[in-house]
Amino acid sequence: MIPTIQHIKKSALALTFFIIQLSIFSQSISKEDLLGKLDPAKHSDFVRIEKTHTSKDNIYLRKEVYTSFQKMYDAALKDGIKLTIISATRNFNAQKAIWEKKWVRPQYAGKTDEEKVADIMKYSSMPGTSRHHWGTDIDLNSLENAYFASGQGKKIYDWLTAHAAEYGFYQTYTTKTNGRTGYEEEKWHWSYKPLANQFLAEYKKQISYADLTGFSGCSVAEKLNVIELYVNGIE
Repeated sequence: MIPTIQHIKKSALALTFFIIQLSIFSQSISKEDLLGKLDPAKHSDFVRIEKTHTSKDNIYLRKEVYTSFQKMYDAALKDGIKLTIISATRNFNAQKAIWEKKWVRPQYAGKTDEEKVADIMKYSSMPGTSRHHWGTDIDLNSLENAYFASGQGKKIYDWLTAHAAEYGFYQTYTTKTNGRTGYEEEKWHWSYKPLANQFLAEYKKQISYADLTGFSGCSVAEKLNVIELYVNGIE
């Protein structure tokens, strides 16, 4: 059927409205949101994850992300797969606590700041650079790649690989054999792309190395190209 002028006008109007809404949302993403300098428990865009879906207490996601996860959870359960969120939103202070604990590990004695950062960032983000700050990313079931290589773990990973995209979720850090930079592969880390892509775009616009301060090793972030290689080092 050949579209009429009226249909074309309606489609153009809908597209214009979508672009305006997207622009408004992008403008509403603050630097504090991007850097994780917020309290999700007090933020109107976040919701607490129900115990049914997580092994942790008092963890949060953005409302749209959690709604999509719930749909994915129900679909997986029908196929005999139980998805359990073991980590979700982590604000700057939570990420800093993880970072500082790793910073003083005995094996780093005598290491330079550059060497420490490079090793920690195989699997952990610098405060201010983590996608978990945004409330768009989740860790599922286990923090070990080996868990997803066999048994129930493999069934979970195979299901996610086949179906997660239907609900907007994608594995963030895939194998690096295709030349991807940054973190090592994480089969547990899944991102809600419809929102995460908007946050990433705003991160590129708003955040500079001058914003990455207040934690051990922050002075070498620019030298190691953390934003270019890690924040942008995604599939």
